[in-house]
Amino acid sequence: MMGDGGYFPRGRSILRDVHEERIVGVLYGQRALLLQAMHPVAFEGLVADTAGLAAPFRRLVRTAKTMERVYFGTTAEADRVTAAVRRMHGRVPAAREQEHLLWILACLADSALAIHQRFVGRLGEPDRERFWQDYLALGELFAVDRAAAPSDYGAFRAYMRERLAGDDMHVTPTARALALRVAFDLPMPAHRRPALAVLNHAIVGTLPARARREYGLSWSRLDAARLAAFTVALRSGAFVLPRALWTGSSARDYEVVARGEARRISTAA
Repeated sequence: MMGDGGYFPRGRSILRDVHEERIVGVLYGQRALLLQAMHPVAFEGLVADTAGLAAPFRRLVRTAKTMERVYFGTTAEADRVTAAVRRMHGRVPAAREQEHLLWILACLADSALAIHQRFVGRLGEPDRERFWQDYLALGELFAVDRAAAPSDYGAFRAYMRERLAGDDMHVTPTARALALRVAFDLPMPAHRRPALAVLNHAIVGTLPARARREYGLSWSRLDAARLAAFTVALRSGAFVLPRALWTGSSARDYEVVARGEARRISTAA
């Protein structure tokens, strides 16, 4: 049962350290979705459940909460939710499906690191390696074949560079419309909308240039300056205020989104 601090015990897992930063929990999922949707076939798999298109934020919240149970839960909790995901897919993924699963996993890892590096701090080389090894263990829980994945952090970075430069990566009109909506139009209460605009700007700023071009998202020197100012303010606040305000589960933030979508659907009915 591993202790039972779960598969990623506090104090020993770099993956857990990264994902317990709430700024990572709040932003990495939307960024990852934008990257994942650049792979047309993988995107089709993400939206295969057409019932989810009517309430895409509910699906986003469900995925985010599932991942937190694996990151922070006991081994029994992690085994329960990952087994449910594997049953939903119904069988051992074929080689082509493995390619798509690896892309989805890699986008999550890349996004968590990008947000952490920008707003918390850059991990040292040993910790970057440990982080990727943790992600390989995470992938195995979701039926990603470790033998087919980049074996170390350097290979992971090379994989991301190669994929993002590849001709097979492009955003279809359907993917563009849905991914931009889900990433940037979170159904938040009115008093949180100004903060949402700032967070959306931060997501755009951490995207690779190729992704911004594919989605038609502009980025100027003024945008970069605004992001730099936000970064300084966030890091300064994290230094002064208690760590408990900046770390832990982001489940309450996810629930705000779920309730907002429920209100949006109810109003439209």
